[in-house]
Amino acid sequence: MPTKAALRRAALARRQALTPAEVSQRSEALRDQLFQNFPVAEWRWLHLFLPLLSKNEPDTWLIIRQIWDQKLRPRLAAPVVQADSISLKHYELTSETRLLPNRWGIPEPLANPTTEVVPAQLDAVLVPLLACDQLGQRVGYGGGFYDRFLAQCRPGTLFIGLNILTETPVPALADVLPTDVPLHACLTPNGVWNFR
Repeated sequence: MPTKAALRRAALARRQALTPAEVSQRSEALRDQLFQNFPVAEWRWLHLFLPLLSKNEPDTWLIIRQIWDQKLRPRLAAPVVQADSISLKHYELTSETRLLPNRWGIPEPLANPTTEVVPAQLDAVLVPLLACDQLGQRVGYGGGFYDRFLAQCRPGTLFIGLNILTETPVPALADVLPTDVPLHACLTPNGVWNFR
């Protein structure tokens, strides 16, 4: 069974090798998979990450703009890494939201107590990842931010991974932790994997 570290290294290298055109095309496919396979228009709150495009992360702005352009129901929330470097807070994202890059260059909403969104409000979370297994266990960057965050969401919240790579999930990860929170589904440009 592969370890998270080995999968992370390999996936980062494959992702970094993608051309801008491939990132754009695959991001469009991910957007289409989301809207075709999930009842996005029925959700009240959708949480999503804002992409670090220099790292060839999926361009979630395509999803955001479709929701705004079509005036769909979901309100959007995005994460902000806290000063303790281990936790996230979440703030509403609108077309008026001011964004500032954090220490890693990831855009974040300007923190404002009046726009904070608590995890229990969320209907679905789009989760960044590099790889996953057939049980829905994911490989991220290794900081544990999302596992701590997903554990705070209410039962019934959908956890949907977005993977810009096209590989199928590996059978199982060698080093799953008790604190790891599995996904309900993972989208790739080629389709959707449902886990539970």
